Amino acid sequence: MIKTNDLSEIRESINEVDQSLAQLFEKRMELVALVAEYKIENDIPILNSEREKQVIDRALESLRDKSLSREMEIFFNELMAISREYQSRYIDEKFVAQTRGSDEAWGISALASRETKKLKIGFQGVEGSFSEEALLNYFGREAMTSSFRFFEDVFMAIDRGDVDYGILPVENSSTGSVNEVYDLLRKYGCHINGEIVLKVKQNLLGVKGASMEDIKEVYSHSQGFQQSAEFFKEHPSWKLIPYHNTALGAKLVSEAGDISRAAVASERAAAIYGLDILKENLNFNSKNYTRFVIVGKDLELDESSDKISVVLTVRHKAGSLCDVLRLFSQEGLNLLKIESRPIMDKSWEYFFHLDFEGNLQDPHVSRIMDQIRSRTTYFKILGNYRRHR
Repeated sequence: MIKTNDLSEIRESINEVDQSLAQLFEKRMELVALVAEYKIENDIPILNSEREKQVIDRALESLRDKSLSREMEIFFNELMAISREYQSRYIDEKFVAQTRGSDEAWGISALASRETKKLKIGFQGVEGSFSEEALLNYFGREAMTSSFRFFEDVFMAIDRGDVDYGILPVENSSTGSVNEVYDLLRKYGCHINGEIVLKVKQNLLGVKGASMEDIKEVYSHSQGFQQSAEFFKEHPSWKLIPYHNTALGAKLVSEAGDISRAAVASERAAAIYGLDILKENLNFNSKNYTRFVIVGKDLELDESSDKISVVLTVRHKAGSLCDVLRLFSQEGLNLLKIESRPIMDKSWEYFFHLDFEGNLQDPHVSRIMDQIRSRTTYFKILGNYRRHR
């Protein structure tokens, strides 16, 4: 029997219990690592709320002194959080161990050495499109290019290995995000390996000899119309016809040779397709920029990578997203953007796309990523790349 008036004996008994707890904790973490291995193999999210509830409920049922229920629940909640963070760190460290020294995995690959390798780059649209202009600005005119009709065609070409990279618009300073591209990034499991920001000037193009008074129909991508919305309010009789791409609209007008048709596109498209510029700078925002991302199969980064993009989901309960966002303030990490996209089979639940500053090779950032991952139901790193300057 322990003497209740002998503190040293009580403490000795506590030490024995703590030693047993430490051994059991170590054993539990070994099992948690096995769970992490299984989740890697089967692409299962770290957080399993139903399983955690079962573990806590079972512990509470086995408790003989029910007055300790609250303390037991707190203890096991903390244990679950520790286990999630350990799984997250285990998964990340395994990835780093597998890829350390591998240029292909860490971005000192085709993209970083593009001056010495002839790359093939896919873009949506045709010659004269803003996507092609961004491509040439980023990769140079020596790059081999492949054009595609739809955004998804570019992703399919990357997936098949027909192109090394694709360049796609994700955000415009006047009209916001290009949601389809965000959805396709998730669908095809591609990664963002770079970005470029292009100043976009929309122009009204017509065939030789046409004037503003002749116009009845205008062709352009929906973004072109949205960026020029104020201008078109002045011409309510014109029929605005959405087309796959601004340059494709210019090509169509050129081939039709009809003075009643016009297109909204770039100066370069006008030169390529032999069109006159009937009106310059249609966009209502003089600082009209589009951000394009360079997309590839693999995650690529090096020491110059300073921007991270992730996509995640959280539990559908109060405070879940706040728990994630609070980490950025607590850890001094600069959050650049947050964007939500609906989860198709779950009403009122969302994917959250986050952009923030950092490099995954920085231990401080890596630790924060562990904490973010442990608070989510789904988590994927979309890229770690050099921010456009």
